[in-house]
This record gives sequence, C-alpha cells and structure tokens, in this order.
Amino acid sequence: MPASAARPRLNISKISVGLRNYWGYNTIGFLAPEAKYSSSGDHGQQVIEFKSMVRNLHAAGLEVILDVVYNHTAEGNHLGPTLSFRGVDNPAYYRLLPEDLRFYKDFTGTGNTFNLLHPRTLQLVMDSLRYWINDMKVDGFRFDLASTLARDMNGVNKLHAFFETIHQDPVISQVKLIAEPWDVGEGGYQVGNFPVLWAEWNGKYRDEVRRFWKGDEGHVGEVAYRLTGSPDLYQTTGRRPYASINFVTAHDGFTLNDLVSYNDKHNEANGENNHDGDNNNNSWNCGVEGPTDDPEINKLRERQRRNFLATLFLSQGVPMLCAGDEWARTQHGNNNAYCQDNEISWLNWEHKHKGLFDFTKKLIELRRDHPVFRRPKFFQGRRIRGSEIKDVMWFNPGGNEMSDEEWGASFVRCLGVMLSGDTMDVSNFEGEPIRDDTFLLLLNAHHEPIPFVLPGQEHIEWLLLLDTAADEGFLKEPRKLASGDEVEVIGRATCLLKLEAGAHAEACKESWKKRKVAWPKIEKKAGKTSSTPEKEAVKKG
Repeated sequence: MPASAARPRLNISKISVGLRNYWGYNTIGFLAPEAKYSSSGDHGQQVIEFKSMVRNLHAAGLEVILDVVYNHTAEGNHLGPTLSFRGVDNPAYYRLLPEDLRFYKDFTGTGNTFNLLHPRTLQLVMDSLRYWINDMKVDGFRFDLASTLARDMNGVNKLHAFFETIHQDPVISQVKLIAEPWDVGEGGYQVGNFPVLWAEWNGKYRDEVRRFWKGDEGHVGEVAYRLTGSPDLYQTTGRRPYASINFVTAHDGFTLNDLVSYNDKHNEANGENNHDGDNNNNSWNCGVEGPTDDPEINKLRERQRRNFLATLFLSQGVPMLCAGDEWARTQHGNNNAYCQDNEISWLNWEHKHKGLFDFTKKLIELRRDHPVFRRPKFFQGRRIRGSEIKDVMWFNPGGNEMSDEEWGASFVRCLGVMLSGDTMDVSNFEGEPIRDDTFLLLLNAHHEPIPFVLPGQEHIEWLLLLDTAADEGFLKEPRKLASGDEVEVIGRATCLLKLEAGAHAEACKESWKKRKVAWPKIEKKAGKTSSTPEKEAVKKG
C-alpha cells in the first residue's frame, strides 16, 4: 500500500455508515510519509519512524518496495476539493479536456489524471522518487496504474519523457522499478510492453493460472508460458524472467481463500449495491458459495489453495504473495475492500491456518535452496551447447514429450514439466557454473485422477517430495519411485519429484516404458476442434 501522505475521499453516504478510504490511494503529498501510520506523532515523527522501519527491515535481510501513486491525486474531478495542485496551477498539474478546460481527462477512474507531460510536474515526480531513495533508503517502487504515467496525446508511449528521465537518472535507474501495467483508458492494458529496466505485475499469469486450476479448457499452452517466466512477453524485448512479477491474488481482488470459495463477488458491505469491484474473477467455489460444513468441499478447497501456492513458488519469475494468503485469510467474498477499515481487511495474526502456513514456508525454503526455480535466463527448450540435455522438457501422462496436437487440444488439463539442473548456463560470481537438482513437476487440473508414467531411461530413481493431495502438502517421508513407474495424480492436484539417482542425461528423456495416451475423442464441428469429456458438477446440495 502507498506510504505517501494521502487524503481519504469518500461520499457522505459511506462516511455516515462508518466506511473510509482505507488503502491510501489518494496521494496529496509526494514527499511526505502518511502521518496516520506513525505511532509516535505527526509533527515530523513519522519521518523518523519510517526511516527506523526501513533500517530494521534491511537488518533483517528484507528490501523495501514502496507503492507510489503518481497517476492521480486526491483532488478528484471538477467537483472535487481544491487542496493543492488545482489551486497552484491547474493546467500544469492535470490533463484537461481541450474542448472544455473545466473538465479533466480521466484514465485512472478517480476523476483526474496527473500531467506528466508538463516539465515541472515531471520534475516533481522525479524529486519525489529521489527523496524516497536518498533520504528514506527504499529499494524500489511499484507504480500504480503505470500506463497512465506514459500517456501522451496519442496514447501509451514507450518513449515517453517519464521513461527517458528515469532511465538516464543515476539514482532512480539503479533501484527496482515495477509497473502495474494498465489503467482504465483505451489501450491501457500494457502487460509485456514496458521497456528494459522495468518489471511488471504479470496480469496474464494471474488470469491463466486461475483459469487452469478452475478447469477451463484450452489453457495448457498458456500455463506453460507462465510457468517458464512468460518468455512470450519479456524475452524478445531484452528482459529476463525476473521482469515477470507472478501473482495469483493482490490487495484489490479476492483473497486466495475467497478465490476457491466464491463464484461471485459479495461487496454489499461497501454500500454500492454490489456494483463496485471486478466481475471477472476467474474463481470457482468448489461446489457451494461461501463457507460450508461439507468436508469434501473443504478438502478440495484446501487442495486448491496448495495448488495455487505450489504453482506460484515453482514458476520462473518473481513470486508475489498477498499478505494473509499463507493462512487462508478471508474477506467473505469482498473483492474491493478499499473502504473497509475493519475485520474484513485487517490481518488477524492470531488465527493462522497452521497447515497452510507451514506448507507456504516450506515452498519458500525450497525455492530459496534451488536456483533451478529462479533462473536469471529463459529456458531454451533444446540441447544447450556443450551438453546433451534439454534445459526444460514437457511430458504428457504417458511419459512422452508433448506433441503439437496435444498442445493445441482444448481438453488437455494435465502437464508434466522437467527442469534440468545440470544444464544451467549460468555462472556464480567466481565464474563457476551453477548446478542444481533436476525436478519433475506434474500438474492435473482435471477433476479425475490421471496416472503419469515417470520419464527417463531404465535405472533412474525419483523422489516424490510434494503432493497437494496430502494434507501437509510436503510428504513426511518422501516416496522413492523408478522411471517407468506410474504416479497417480488425483483430480486437481500437483506433485513434485526430484531426481534421486542416475545420470541427468538419462533422466531427461522420454520414459523407457512410455505408452500411448488414450485422450478423449475429438469432435470437429464447423471447422473447430472441441472435446467431449464428462462435465463436472458445479453445485452440490
């Protein structure tokens, strides 16, 4: 959330029922921390306290990424209050409609758009960024509605002065720059289009992973891109996998628990008759809307939460976990809780879902300990120079490499991906190649169990470490398996295996016991290919 000084802005009807703008996305002071967050006073003490916070986080090994809002201010549209910029120089600080200068261009959905086409306004933003870096010692920024910042008269422009000024600045260009790559204006969705030096909230990752685990057809190819750092978005522009900030949930939207518990938003508490918030959530309630006593549905929801978390932390790129998801925090179906300064939004540190919390910790430890899950280079999908091993391989349940027909088949909802730790063309600071274990990730978003034939030549041994069908997720006693064995991945589950014995070159091959997969019959209608699998019931009781 933003830390800059802001002014809450809500209509009287909301204030009268105890609601207020809780998130702080109405900035009015770009060079001052918000006083209400301070526990020691608001006459300069908030500055001292913020610096102390950053210093202590750094001492704990944590970087500080600041959420900044330069796309609009708290002054709203032409009916809003005059607090600062409007009274100083309205046309310099805001984008106005040329046909009637009383009114504001609104690419943000807040009533106004800050005018970064004016040199003094752009200078203010740069001065603010340098202040937070030099004085407050933050390590980077997440730019709210960043597409707005790059708009000129013709739309979003990758050569905008905003980018050029940041890229040539010796201070700002050296910190982490993360874009929320969209706004509400025409052509505002810019995922994959920001320049070098920039990382992005990968909205396509969120949407495709949600659709895949919901069981939607025809998403296996898209999910493969997202698992490997989204090379279709970032590789051709000279960026690396860490340009992709992967996330399943964020502050604006469902929590992870609500993502698997609600089909529809429930924002009645916001006082707008449930008209606010996004209707396109790609969520699935697993059979009942909201809380239930049905043990089977609750068990499926727990497994789905583990599936999302495992996918997030085992994907290339940078994982972003929304606070509270690690213990199944709920907002009771509210996907736009910006005005809820109460139990709906608060984090209750005393009510942890210990099983999910421990599972998340172990996932983070696994990712930390194994560089194969956080490569600084994209996979090539072929044999690497000086090696007979492919750095990544894709398998169907029969132990065969995926065919073009299978990639394009709408009914395919399962996938195996092998990440080779012996082909990493990456060196450490001493110039030595980084080596790691080889892992096999099996994903089954189908509602029925699917047996996977383990790849590799004879005498290869695998170790099953993780199975989201298990209550703990990680197995207390990892299970040894051999290449050619079948591993049954139950409906809507994830398994992770590690190469335990045998040569990498022999493991990174199709199974010596590979078999033909009996896929559903494909029907062709009106020139299109569609499948006819049995549909899963959505409602119970």
